[in-house]
Amino acid sequence: MTDSASTSDDVTSHLPGTQTLSRGLEVVRAVANGAMDLKTVCLATGIGRSTAHRLIQLLGQFGYLRSTHGADYSLGPTLIELGFQALYQSPASTVARPFLELLSKKYLDTIHLAIEEEGQVLYVDKIPGSRGAEMRSRIGYRMPLSQTGIGKALLLDSPSRWEDVFDREHYDLDAPQELRELFLRRMSSYAKQGSTLDLEENEPGIRCVAAPVHNGSGAIVAAISISAITPYMPAERMKALQPVLQQTALAISRKLGYSGPSSRTDRT
Repeated sequence: MTDSASTSDDVTSHLPGTQTLSRGLEVVRAVANGAMDLKTVCLATGIGRSTAHRLIQLLGQFGYLRSTHGADYSLGPTLIELGFQALYQSPASTVARPFLELLSKKYLDTIHLAIEEEGQVLYVDKIPGSRGAEMRSRIGYRMPLSQTGIGKALLLDSPSRWEDVFDREHYDLDAPQELRELFLRRMSSYAKQGSTLDLEENEPGIRCVAAPVHNGSGAIVAAISISAITPYMPAERMKALQPVLQQTALAISRKLGYSGPSSRTDRT
């Protein structure tokens, strides 16, 4: 008996133009990751020089790439346009924006909205703070789940994943067992509180408070955070901001159809 899924994959892999499309997407990804000339594109993709050159010319004609004098490749205006369309077609992004603006206006610090994408944090909105150092995060930027406050918030409803995520993201650091156990203890505590903290685990001198956003089925689909340099984020302020982030995340969740329990601060 033939497996329908594998059959479908086989058919797709032989569709006319599929290989060309795949290679074109590889070129776009390579440029997005910093390949700025033909040589580095070929090295990053394994595509031959003449094929890569033709693909770059075609992608340039349609606005997916742009270059200066045949080098200095960068993503083109078409991708910028499509990127913003993709961003604002996300229900969480559209619903959350007014709430993020209110947080930014009241607290003056950097506000983020993120989702989980391919096992990483993907920032889908950011309002920079009006005081302190500018943070390296940006819309479209990816970060580890276990080392960021907002990433931990995205994991709160998945305790079965906590250890695997930690191990995957710390494999090259040979993390001691004590560090893993500390992470798991903190995650258990955060899950009970309904909010998470970044105690400079991701970036020295930067702390944040985060909370998860739920959809109508109750699943965590996004998270919000407020971040600041350490002088503006002492332990007392972090504690005070936890119910603020929980309430804001709950308000966004309600707009997305969430009808689950109120935040913990409402029930105490």
